[in-house]
Amino acid sequence: MEISLEVMAFLVAVATLAGFIDAMAGGGGLLTVPALLAAGIPPAQALATNKLQSSFGSFSASLYFVRNGIVQLKPMRLPILCTFVGAAIGAEIVQHVKADLLLSIIPIILIAISSYFLFSSSITPHPDDKPKLSETAFAFVIGGSVGFYDGFLGPGTGSIFTVCFVALGRYGLIAATARTKVLNFTSNIAALLFFIIAGLPIWELGLLMAIGGFFGARLGARVVLGNGQKIIRPLVIIMSMTMAIKLLWEQHSLWLLSMF
Repeated sequence: MEISLEVMAFLVAVATLAGFIDAMAGGGGLLTVPALLAAGIPPAQALATNKLQSSFGSFSASLYFVRNGIVQLKPMRLPILCTFVGAAIGAEIVQHVKADLLLSIIPIILIAISSYFLFSSSITPHPDDKPKLSETAFAFVIGGSVGFYDGFLGPGTGSIFTVCFVALGRYGLIAATARTKVLNFTSNIAALLFFIIAGLPIWELGLLMAIGGFFGARLGARVVLGNGQKIIRPLVIIMSMTMAIKLLWEQHSLWLLSMF
């Protein structure tokens, strides 16, 4: 499809901002998916193109955290594997079933996440705190289920991973954010592979947006290491609540339209 240079420039700018926000708190798709739809791209291609560009952003942030020693990949091999398998299954199933049920549940999940960060007196675990799930259980239960969710739908995946790492894994916010980006990149790649097989991504546009998302995510990762909890906590709250309100509004609008 024909896309003007002005629209392409706008989409690259949106992807840059989305990559910056996504590296810190998740929710970048809240900006990029509506922007792609507003540009006249069909929904299926918009979702696939968004996965293409967001994969570069999550890779950029993951690489930055790994190189700075915030996260090591070797201990995360099992969570990565479980997340990949879960996302692959979700991406395959979503092509054959309706997502109405999960769409109605997502706002509740996002409100719960934002409430946890908002009302928790302290989200910095005590050194003596023990994880509430073993590493193996976390990999299968959280990696597999959240990976499935990202492949199936996706809104708020980064926020869900972060709160799981904090509440169940007892990681600090910076460590939780770093691990989140590794698993988010994993689920993005798994879902993208299925979209590629289906021939859905718009490659030229997706790769241009990926450039912006890559550098935006790199900058966001730097801000995380510089400001840590001061930035992440309010951003997770804002992005989770914004996504929840947006989805509730869309569902309400569709319900009203169905009445006439």
